[in-house]
Amino acid sequence: MTRWLWALLAWTSLLLGILGALLPVMPTVPFILVSAFAAARGSQRLRGWLLRHPQFGRAILDWEREGTVSRRAKWLATVMMAASGIGVWFTAPRPWMAATVDAVMALVLLWLWRRPEPRP
Repeated sequence: MTRWLWALLAWTSLLLGILGALLPVMPTVPFILVSAFAAARGSQRLRGWLLRHPQFGRAILDWEREGTVSRRAKWLATVMMAASGIGVWFTAPRPWMAATVDAVMALVLLWLWRRPEPRP
């Protein structure tokens, strides 16, 4: 039963990560990392696929081994969060809500840019 629940979490996180790639404001990478973590406990087949994936594999391994994030990923996150930060001002019902979202994203970016980058 436990293995089944880990697999369910892995697949659900993967689907949310894919949605995050398509929807502004919703993150992708944290869901993919959770998916890899849960798949290690519930679905070795899914974990293997994630690690072999051309987009996710290297980032997952870099994170798990050293807690590193590539410069390309940092810039991509920055651009996507900036676009989302601008977009939220047009969709939030109240200005304080948009400001709160932007403040949270700014804190996440500060944390992200302080992460080390993988060694070549």
